[in-house]
Amino acid sequence: MTSNSPCSSGGCAGGGNGNGGMNRRSFLRTSGVLASGIAALAASLAPLRDLTDYTSAEQFMQKHYKELSKDDMEKVLDRITREVEKQYSIRPHVKDYKPMDGVEFVYCLNLTRCIGCRKCVHACVAENNQSRDPEIQYIRVLKMPHGSFDMEKGDHNYASPTVPEKGFFYMPVQCQQCKNPPCVKVCPVKATWQEADGITVIDYDWCIGCRYCEAACPYFARRFNWTKPSIPKDRINPEMSYLGNRPRKQGVMEKCHFCIQRTRAGKYPACLEVCPAGARKFGNILDPNSEVSYIMRNKKVFVQLKEELGTSPRFFYYFDV
Repeated sequence: MTSNSPCSSGGCAGGGNGNGGMNRRSFLRTSGVLASGIAALAASLAPLRDLTDYTSAEQFMQKHYKELSKDDMEKVLDRITREVEKQYSIRPHVKDYKPMDGVEFVYCLNLTRCIGCRKCVHACVAENNQSRDPEIQYIRVLKMPHGSFDMEKGDHNYASPTVPEKGFFYMPVQCQQCKNPPCVKVCPVKATWQEADGITVIDYDWCIGCRYCEAACPYFARRFNWTKPSIPKDRINPEMSYLGNRPRKQGVMEKCHFCIQRTRAGKYPACLEVCPAGARKFGNILDPNSEVSYIMRNKKVFVQLKEELGTSPRFFYYFDV
């Protein structure tokens, strides 16, 4: 986790590059929007920006992420910087973090240690610039009865005065970063895809808000912005990533991305750093000396949620045994 390098040609698994199948432009054309009129359409929608949230024809006409040249990306990052500065009165540091060579991220969570305090939930919200009103949360902590891993039996609205409670254990659930992600398969415009380091990402400027991915996810891990996200100016995190925690707009999907602005820079996810019980472990499974590799070799009990569906999550649960 020491150096960044762009995805090699074809190295970012899933999603395509717009050269085959359906892409965003062809989807819009088949929906009756002619390409020659898109710029005029974007301009005509200016009075409705609270609904469309497109700030310019330039943003509306932006290429797919995988088609952007280095110069294109610099222009995009400059646009985002200006937009954030105008809206939040703070100059952000927006980067396009690429996957690192020889890295495949894995999360391991010790269910013996998790105490259900939800500090991970709130650290995630703060780090990733999620809407506060209404508040969007990527992590759900389920209070589970002993002896069951059935998510339907879990309670994520528990309001116990103290935790943990006798007779229960706690199971945080977020994006499982599946090796076989159903959400990617159903996206009609390839706005979501899986990258070489195992992280499934979303390009918020390419998402059309159809919510197919949300319906396809068996872990309820994706969130839709029904209203324009609200973040107080004094609570914005200025360290941003294009595919990560930059501010989103109304009408798009978002989810956990393993704190891409942190992990691709050699840091731990925010949820791990705040955990008071040390229940969360994260790292490169391709490194035999990493903590997650040690856990996978030496711990005897593993749980992949809904393993029978064949999604192959990169998120593992285990107990101290």
